[in-house]
Amino acid sequence: MMIPPLSRPLRIIDFLKPYVQKIHFTNNYVSALVIHTPTATIACSASSQEKALRSSLETTYNVAAAVKIGKILGEHLLLKNITAISIHLKRE
Repeated sequence: MMIPPLSRPLRIIDFLKPYVQKIHFTNNYVSALVIHTPTATIACSASSQEKALRSSLETTYNVAAAVKIGKILGEHLLLKNITAISIHLKRE
């Protein structure tokens, strides 16, 4: 009887996407970035501080503003042919 060689466990890095989304909430606004981690460049961004969005939002810091920013960011990502991202959650 032959014992098969041990297989290496898969690393979590193998499953991560090269694009990471970071969301920042403050008491006044919401902003989101998508960063290409190998090159450390910003692929897309959206914020409730933008003049074009500010007029269409009732408040710039609630859940409705975050939903609208998420939709806009998703549309920008699809225009750049980025279909999958990882989400970075900070515990603050």
